[in-house]
Amino acid sequence: MDPRYTAEIFKHLEMQNELLLESHSSVSHQLHKLQVEEEMLMRKFHELMKAQAVNKKVCLSFSFWYNGLGKLL
Repeated sequence: MDPRYTAEIFKHLEMQNELLLESHSSVSHQLHKLQVEEEMLMRKFHELMKAQAVNKKVCLSFSFWYNGLGKLL
């Protein structure tokens, strides 16, 4: 490496390092936001599946009860 350009190369590398640090920070922030959103969606999905399971049990119980008696009281 030519010593005449060492200062310029060093300055360029420092600028690149700053840009990379900013990019890393931005990507980390976006990742965190997406992880929070994923967690929220998974909780909502779990609640929905739990509610559907309860509804399905109620329907199956009603169907069994209705079919067992042969008529609705």
